[in-house]
Amino acid sequence: MEYTVKQLADLAGVSSRTLRYYDQIGLLKPFCINESGYRIYGSMEVDLLQQILFYRELGVSLERIKEIIYAPDFQEKQALLEHREQLLKKRERLDSLIANVEKTIAALEGGEIMTDQEKFEGFKKNLVDENERKYGHEARTKYGDAVVDASNAKVLGMTEEQYNRANELAEEIIQNLIAAVDTNDPGGKLGQKTARLHREWLTLYWAAYSKEAHAGLAEMYTADERFSAYYDQYKPGAAEFLRDAILIYTGKEK
Repeated sequence: MEYTVKQLADLAGVSSRTLRYYDQIGLLKPFCINESGYRIYGSMEVDLLQQILFYRELGVSLERIKEIIYAPDFQEKQALLEHREQLLKKRERLDSLIANVEKTIAALEGGEIMTDQEKFEGFKKNLVDENERKYGHEARTKYGDAVVDASNAKVLGMTEEQYNRANELAEEIIQNLIAAVDTNDPGGKLGQKTARLHREWLTLYWAAYSKEAHAGLAEMYTADERFSAYYDQYKPGAAEFLRDAILIYTGKEK
């Protein structure tokens, strides 16, 4: 079956503007333009759009999706199997949060007692699962399964105070980093304060801290576009500045 932009947009639940943008960046092109000048999509484009939307649901960037679906070795069935696995994990995370909400409601209504530890179990498990999905493969390759498993166990065992402190530190790091970038001096007072805060934040997640591992993570902040994008959204050049500040702090600067 063939579809115009509007027809395919309605079918997939996306906007016509989105499809036009996908065409513009070469992510999803129509198989032809008809005599009236309308973009026309066929079954192959429908299948590709389904894959694109699956990957978008899992938080994959459009640039990365384009690389994946147009790779010579791309296999639709294998991709679908991987989508199912990731979506099942996502459902598990949501189920955990829903159970946590329901238990909290029951506790408020006097139906059961909920410990402070239990109040944060769903959030901590969600955090561990999300980190595994985004960075698990790289972390396990770089540091090994034992190190990553120990770190996950530490997160799941966080007290309420530690959990809150981790969130406070994450915000404090960003605020200091934004101000520090303007100094253009990663070895200065603000830059090194940011590095120290970053170390304190890491010790809440890592089973054991080392300067070597800290410096290695800092290098990833510029080597991996996901990390760079995260920090640079707050201030252009923030990822590179943080890397340099940490390398100076750990004595690993080149």
